[in-house]
Amino acid sequence: MSDPASVGRLAAHLALLSSISFGGVPTVLPDIHVYVVGNGWLSDRDFADFLAMSQAMPGPNMILMMSFIGWKVAGLSGAIASACATFAPPCAMYFLAYRLWDKFRDAPWQKIARAGLAPLTAGLVVAGGTVMARTADISWPAAAVSAVAAATLLFTRLNPLWVIGGAGLLGAFGIL
Repeated sequence: MSDPASVGRLAAHLALLSSISFGGVPTVLPDIHVYVVGNGWLSDRDFADFLAMSQAMPGPNMILMMSFIGWKVAGLSGAIASACATFAPPCAMYFLAYRLWDKFRDAPWQKIARAGLAPLTAGLVVAGGTVMARTADISWPAAAVSAVAAATLLFTRLNPLWVIGGAGLLGAFGIL
C-alpha cells in the first residue's frame, strides 16, 4: 500500500485542506475522514482511534494525527509527507498574510473579516465534532455516552477531563 502515487495524493490533499482550514485542522476533519476512508486507506474505527490517540498526547496533535494516517497509508515516507503537508503550506501562508495584515492594520475591511471568521470557524469545528461523533458512535451505548457527555459539557461547569475520564472508564470496563 506504500505506492508513491498514494503518498502524493494524500500529501496534496492534506496540503490543500491545511491551507484552507480556519481554526486549524479540526475544522476540515470531515473532509479528511471522507477522503481517507473513501480511498480505503483507513476504516472509521482507525480514524476515530487516531484522533483519540493524537488528542491524548502532548504537542501538535493534528500533525501527529496526519502522521498516523500517512503511516497507515505508506509507512515512514507517508508519515513524513503527511506531517509536512499539514504544517508547511499554512505556515508559509500565515507568515505572508501576517505581514500584509499588519501593514493594513487600520483598514476597515479587517474588522469585517475578523467578524466573519469567528462564526465560520465555530461552524467548521461543530461539523468536525459531528463527523467524529457519527464515526465513533457505532452502538446505542456509545451514542448515549456521547449524548450525555455533550449535555454535561453544555449545561454544567464540570471540567471536561472528568467527562473524558468517565467515558474512558466505560470503555476500559468493556461497556462501550
